[in-house]
Amino acid sequence: MAPCLVRLLLLFACALGGTWPAWAADPPPVGFEAREFVDASRSNWQNTGHRPLSTVVWYPAAAGSPLSVPQAGDPAWRPFFVQSQFAVAGPLSEQAPRYPIVLLSHGSTSVNLALGWLGAFLAEHGYIVAAVNHHGNTGAEGRPIAQGFMAQWERAADLSAVLDQMLTDPKFGTHIDKSRVFAAGHSAGGATVIMLAGGQFSGEEIAKFCQSPTTARDSSCEPRQLIAKSIAEIEELRKHDPAVQASLARAKRSYRDERIRAVVAMAPAIGPAFTVSTLHAIATPVFIVTAREDAITPPATNALRYARFIPDARLLTVPGNANHFTFGSDCTDEGRRALESCRDGAGTDRAQVHALVEQRVLKFFDSYQK
Repeated sequence: MAPCLVRLLLLFACALGGTWPAWAADPPPVGFEAREFVDASRSNWQNTGHRPLSTVVWYPAAAGSPLSVPQAGDPAWRPFFVQSQFAVAGPLSEQAPRYPIVLLSHGSTSVNLALGWLGAFLAEHGYIVAAVNHHGNTGAEGRPIAQGFMAQWERAADLSAVLDQMLTDPKFGTHIDKSRVFAAGHSAGGATVIMLAGGQFSGEEIAKFCQSPTTARDSSCEPRQLIAKSIAEIEELRKHDPAVQASLARAKRSYRDERIRAVVAMAPAIGPAFTVSTLHAIATPVFIVTAREDAITPPATNALRYARFIPDARLLTVPGNANHFTFGSDCTDEGRRALESCRDGAGTDRAQVHALVEQRVLKFFDSYQK
C-alpha cells in the first residue's frame, strides 16, 4: 500500500477515536526474508526427508534500509501480480524490544506470497508476519497432490511448527513476544486457523454433507472429480505409504494451539467438515470475513456456519460485489486479463477491500495485545 494512503487511513482511524501507532508519523520500511524451515517430526509426502516449511517473513525494518523487489516465487507469475519493494534481509527495527507475530495460511493450491498485502500492512504496523507454503497443497511445488489436498489437518500442524521455528530463529526469535501470537488465513487457510482455535476437521462430516440430497449440490463439495480421485489415491496409498499412514493416524487429533490469542478467517472453506461440538467449544477469539458473491466457499455453508456455531465470533461481510478471489494478491492489468483469480465482481476495487480488511484485522489483533 502506498505510504500516502496509509497515512490517510490512519487519520481516518484517529477521527473515529482510534489511537496512533508509535511510528504512525513515519512508518518503518517493511523487511522481507525467506526461510527454508522443516518439521523434523513429520515426513515429506515423498518419504525422502522431513516435511518442508518454506516460509516468507515480513517485519518492521530499521529506518533507512534500502528497498528492492524480492526475487521470491515463480518468475513466470510476477507479471500478473503487483510487485512491492521491501528491505530485503534488512535489519529488524529497534523501535520496540519485542513484536507480536502473525502466522498466515494460504488457500488450497495457492502460495505463501498470496497474502502479502496483509502481511506487509501488519509489518508496517509493528507485527512480524510469517507465511508458509503448505507442502503438497501449494502451487509453489507445481501440481498439488492428493495427500496435501486431502490432509487438511497437516496445514494446522504447519503453522504451529513455523511458530516453533520462528521462536528460535537467530534473527527474530528473541524479538517475538510469546504472549502476542495471532493467525490469519484465506479459504482453506481460514479453515486452518479455525483448527488452531480448536475446531476439528472430520472427513465423515463433509462426506455426509456432500452425499445428502439437500446439500449435495453445494459448491463446498467441488471439484467433485478431483475429490473423488484424491480419495481413491489416498485409499490406495494408505495400504503401503508410511507418510500417509502416519498422517491418517493424526487426522482426528485436536490441533488447537493454546499459544495463539486470536485468529482471522477470510472466506473460510470446508465449513461442513467441522463438527458442531468442537466449534461450540472454541474459546479463542475468531473474526470471520466474507463476501456475498463468493461462489467458491458459499457464505451460508461456510463463513456464516462458522459464525453461527463459534461463540462470540465476529463477522464482517465486505460491501459490494467482492468474491472469493478478492482476498488474494493485488493484480496488474495483465493479471486481470489472464487470470480468473484476478477478477472481482462488477464495481469492486480490490485495493479498497484490502484497505478495509487491513484496518479491521489490525484493530482486532490490537485489541488482544493488552
